[in-house]
Amino acid sequence: MANMIATREAYGEALKELGGKNKDIVVLDADLSGSTKTAIFAKAYPDRFFNVGIAEQNLMATAAGLATTGKIPFASTFAVFATGRAFEIVRTSICYPKLNVKIAATHAGLTVGEDGATHQALEDLSLMRSLPNMVVLSPADAVEAKQCVYKAVEHIGPVYIRLGRSKVPVIFDEDYKFEIGKGVKLREGEDITLIATGVMVAKALSAAEILAEEGISARVINMSTIKPIDKDIIIKAAKETKGIVTIEEHTIIGGLGSAVSEVVSQESPTYVERIGTMDTFGESGDGESLLEKYGLNEQNIIKKAKKILSK
Repeated sequence: MANMIATREAYGEALKELGGKNKDIVVLDADLSGSTKTAIFAKAYPDRFFNVGIAEQNLMATAAGLATTGKIPFASTFAVFATGRAFEIVRTSICYPKLNVKIAATHAGLTVGEDGATHQALEDLSLMRSLPNMVVLSPADAVEAKQCVYKAVEHIGPVYIRLGRSKVPVIFDEDYKFEIGKGVKLREGEDITLIATGVMVAKALSAAEILAEEGISARVINMSTIKPIDKDIIIKAAKETKGIVTIEEHTIIGGLGSAVSEVVSQESPTYVERIGTMDTFGESGDGESLLEKYGLNEQNIIKKAKKILSK
């Protein structure tokens, strides 16, 4: 059994490490620091932590103001509030002036579980991807999440980092090197390509193992940067395999599946099957059970791969 760590845990640890190295890093939260794990930073550097209360628009506006003074603010809350309730402030006060604000949003996707549809952000990647100047990151595991935080500090400009509530398998070792804008091929394959992001990367790898037992060679790509998307790795996959299956814990509208489809339709047309939520809200339930119910599982990945290969 793989080691299991939530990406939000890795975020908290990364903030603490970076806080000791860079005095310009400040952290803001909207009264959820225990859940977002910014409490780890708050305990170590209380003078650089600001709880703005349950006021997400104020959270983003305050982060924007701090960025104008040369600080590097990390603004955290649940993804549904960071991208939904505060969208206009993120758009106009952060992205429009291209301020150096990092939005690290936790509890994204169906795996929020029992909190239900109101708290399951299934459209956050779509919303953030639509904004000019915004970089959008969706790490697959704790190792990559920590590196995303480090790279976000190096990048000058707005960054959105999507983090989860549930513990997920650790895929990468400490030698792994994450780069903004680069997809990573985790498995070679000639028949079909599986492009996954976030918690679905582990499931794509698992599905590829099952396909291999049936004599089907599946390439697996971890697309942890949704924007700017890695066009080269997508075009190569489109040319070298018979089609692409995209897998995301997000609506199929506007996220990874849309981004990949946009690239192939312009550069190298091929069959694309998108796995994600099908224009629907989630519901309350255990996170893993919800992934199963909405078809975000190995069986559906295999089914979609075979559908393309049957063409």
